[in-house]
Amino acid sequence: MARCDELARVSATPGAIQRVYLSPEHARVNRLAAEWMREVGLTTRQDAAGNQLGRLDVARAPDSRSLLLGSHLDTVPDAGRFDGIVGVLMALEVVRLLRVPVGDGFASPFPFALEVLAFSDEEGTRFGKALLGSSAVAGTWNDEWWALADADGTTLREAFLDFGLDPSRIGEAARRPDELVGYLEAHIEQGPELDRGGEPLAVVSSIASARRFQLVVEGEARHAGGTPYDMRRDALLGAAEAALAVERISRAEHHIVGTVGQLEAFPGAVNIVPGEARFSLDLRGEFDGERDRVWDAISLELDAVMGRRGLRWSAREVHSAPAVMCAPLLRDVVGEGIRSTAPGSDDPPVIFSRAGHDGMAIGSITGIGMLFLRNPDGISHHPDELVSTEDVGLGIRALAEAVLQLAADRG
Repeated sequence: MARCDELARVSATPGAIQRVYLSPEHARVNRLAAEWMREVGLTTRQDAAGNQLGRLDVARAPDSRSLLLGSHLDTVPDAGRFDGIVGVLMALEVVRLLRVPVGDGFASPFPFALEVLAFSDEEGTRFGKALLGSSAVAGTWNDEWWALADADGTTLREAFLDFGLDPSRIGEAARRPDELVGYLEAHIEQGPELDRGGEPLAVVSSIASARRFQLVVEGEARHAGGTPYDMRRDALLGAAEAALAVERISRAEHHIVGTVGQLEAFPGAVNIVPGEARFSLDLRGEFDGERDRVWDAISLELDAVMGRRGLRWSAREVHSAPAVMCAPLLRDVVGEGIRSTAPGSDDPPVIFSRAGHDGMAIGSITGIGMLFLRNPDGISHHPDELVSTEDVGLGIRALAEAVLQLAADRG
């Protein structure tokens, strides 16, 4: 846990935690992670996307396939200390538990190598596009992303060059399916289910599907004092009613959550009826079909709301990701790991992740498995994010047992 505190001090914002992609803080945490990787016997490198990697080879078989373990080191603004970070540090401790001495160093005792990945950009805070680091590893990088710009106008291509990376070599970060055994990630639960159930650990069944939209409501800007209500076409009130409709419709579906996280009114003056409003919508669900039906229902409701208020609305989809199922074998070995280490966990809970993770990208090239740790009060993306030392210890042992079980199952 001391290393979580050490990483928390690597921040662009005094008194808070903020580390974004291709920043000086990104470089600093990569150097720290590389140092810790070498301490447990890993051979380290930074890939073409700025991900930090460490590898423990099989003795006398350096070209063996790899089991990937890891998570991410970047953060949202004003972040907590554990989101992503604890998964990377737990992976290092798993290597420490499982490695065997060979000569002057260490090796993997399994028929596969162990690799720890510290992904560089899961959150998408700087450029508005999540999973950049893991997308590069998955070989799904889109050249259109090079034009993405941060709040200062720096493009992704320019940021690569400033960081010392060559955009033309991004393809070198990609891994082939035939060189991988799978991917295992430990992560704090970013919700309250484990805390409510009194369970320290859980098996993750899948990672939720997600769609994100930017919506625009158009009305008419007029004088706030001189315009009676029957003549108003208030775009902000239309957007506000739309946000309430999102909540009502989403709540009616057990596995769906909808969030309006951004809202702006234009021209934004105290004495002008807003003529335009812009807002975001984030829709997540366990199943793609349920999520899409909720979006259809929201669209119909927005037609009714805007028609009643004399407004027009439009939506632009900016992100779409299907649900990703965890591989049955990796689900099973994570469950066995929990059963063998967590007291009273003969039947460990199985839950789906409402939050996105790097496994969404990595799942396109290899099977993924995830283990969740209890998060008191379920708060995340916030400085009060918390996990107990005891639960982390259980999680490390459970993840190590999962690796042992995977090796046994593969013969």
